[in-house]
Amino acid sequence: MELVNDSFDFSKWLRVPNDDYRLNSPAKSIADVIDMFYGETKDEGALLPWIKTHKLIRFRKGEVTVWCGINGHGKSNITSQVALDLAWQGERVCIASMEMLPKRTLWRMVRQAAGMNDPSISYIRQFIGWLNQRVWMFDHQGIVGQPLILGTIRYAVHSLKVNHFFIDSLMKTCRGEDDYNGQKDFMDQLTSIARDLGIHIHVVHHVRKGDNEYAVPGKFDGKGSGAIADQTDNWVTVWRNKRKEIALVSNPTDKVMLEPDCILGVDKQRNGEWEGRIGLWYEASSMSYVEHRGQRPRHYELALEEVCVRDQANVAGGKAAVVSSHQANAA
Repeated sequence: MELVNDSFDFSKWLRVPNDDYRLNSPAKSIADVIDMFYGETKDEGALLPWIKTHKLIRFRKGEVTVWCGINGHGKSNITSQVALDLAWQGERVCIASMEMLPKRTLWRMVRQAAGMNDPSISYIRQFIGWLNQRVWMFDHQGIVGQPLILGTIRYAVHSLKVNHFFIDSLMKTCRGEDDYNGQKDFMDQLTSIARDLGIHIHVVHHVRKGDNEYAVPGKFDGKGSGAIADQTDNWVTVWRNKRKEIALVSNPTDKVMLEPDCILGVDKQRNGEWEGRIGLWYEASSMSYVEHRGQRPRHYELALEEVCVRDQANVAGGKAAVVSSHQANAA
């Protein structure tokens, strides 16, 4: 793991490169369209950590995903687990968390990788060594200017070969919740830069305060400009089942125990066919989510032991080799 310090000179990366608009006839895309039906690109895109989501949603190149939820409902926690698994799949990740120190993010990620709250020092060293050249962290807390974030994205892509960039959170890049034009312009720039550079950008976002925390919010409940939901490619809602947590203390029935601890709602997927909700269960010792009640948390020891083999397979056989190995390990 390496830090990208905000004191770095990003000036040359702040400039948007000039590019000519090109007009193409439909005939030029015949091969690409056929490939979408019958070729390998039909299942393109990175995966979520949970097998039951693999046929439902993908994170494709050139897209932006908004991860939205109520304050304290686990958005940063779940995106940390997603970032970890993306790195395991062979993706290169940069995390710009303006709300948490890099060491805190790493502490949580180590627990998620180890599947426990007290991994050995040797595991911590081995795991963080494995993260090097796979995960970078933007070292800045507090409000950050949008040009600096955009410049950092360009630098991370061109110099570090990053293809997944996490921004946590959107409101740390805006002057205020009512800066609707600023939010709209920033989302427009993010969608453009994701498309132009062929990367995936993940944006953590908050919802407006409601009467309580018991209703699952959707894409119309995000704070700020409605253009945020309009312009993003995917909208994923993270909701923590607070009603269950209360019931477990006052009346822990079997019915309550069967309820999921978290709902992951896909309310928009522009280039995919599925929208809906899945349930996840929280495993507190590892700070990670599992897909079935009582399931043990994932342990990433296999990835550490066989990283050279996996990387060689990824180069030789493409993403399919990674996905197959991923499914076998998770099962």
